[in-house]
Amino acid sequence: MSARELVVLGTASQVPTRHRNHNGYLLRWDGEGLLFDPGEGTQRQMLRAGVAAHDLNRICVTHFHGDHSLGLAGVIQRINLDRVPHEVTAHYPRSGQKFFDRLRYSTAYRETVQIRQEPVSGEGGVLAAASGTSGTSGYRLEARRLSHPVESYGYLLVEPDGRRMLPELLAGHGIKGPDVGRLQREGSVGSVTLDDVSEVRRGQRFAFVMDTRLCDGVHALAEGVDMLVIESTFLDEDQQLAVDHGHLTAGQAGAIARDGGVRHLVLTHFSQRYSDPAEFERQARAAGYEGELTVAYDLLTVPVPKRR
Repeated sequence: MSARELVVLGTASQVPTRHRNHNGYLLRWDGEGLLFDPGEGTQRQMLRAGVAAHDLNRICVTHFHGDHSLGLAGVIQRINLDRVPHEVTAHYPRSGQKFFDRLRYSTAYRETVQIRQEPVSGEGGVLAAASGTSGTSGYRLEARRLSHPVESYGYLLVEPDGRRMLPELLAGHGIKGPDVGRLQREGSVGSVTLDDVSEVRRGQRFAFVMDTRLCDGVHALAEGVDMLVIESTFLDEDQQLAVDHGHLTAGQAGAIARDGGVRHLVLTHFSQRYSDPAEFERQARAAGYEGELTVAYDLLTVPVPKRR
């Protein structure tokens, strides 16, 4: 199976710092690349992280605040400069179409690659169903509406469930050799069905949640995912600021992951007002989250947890 991993390109919120670039996140998934929220400076961060324009298949923008979208202009122009040989699809809030158009055509350049535009509207829903390449199972991409001063969406990537063959049950039914493959293809061999000798293998799930207050969409996205990348702009003592500006605190992010049964929580999108990253982990843990936890920093690579 190809690599499934998150490459963190930037982790700052509204104001970048000496150590944190504006947002940018690449999910590598079985040979495909999904770029989330390319903020200002993303093209340079891609270079530093070893990410090429050819690696990009989809661009997913949660909303049109600058720290999540100003890098679109450079990324799209680089896709064209490098003559990426495959189609690249862009997802973004339909209400921000004028901003997408402005960024896409912000300067003169030669357009050599067709960017397929598939904006999101309403409450979201299924955006795409990508078939897998040889040995991979593909994915379904969904979106859910969030709560922010401008229209914002979170994204969910879902691998279809598969089957796990159980050797002891295969042996008990006398299924071996070529018959195992036949059973997987056809669903039965004689009176033995696939259900008799296998169990459901839950597909992997990845969720990406940026600027939002607590809302139903956040919990729907986080439910049962293997990896949740989520903003934690503020610490808990500044919860009122978070509510006022449409953001989450570290403790709220931890509680969301706890309630959703998230296996690996990745905190990011930090306000420049804080100097101690460890405090974000401490507050997420204090909220009761006990799974794997990463406080993101620029140019970090985080593997998606292996299947259960």
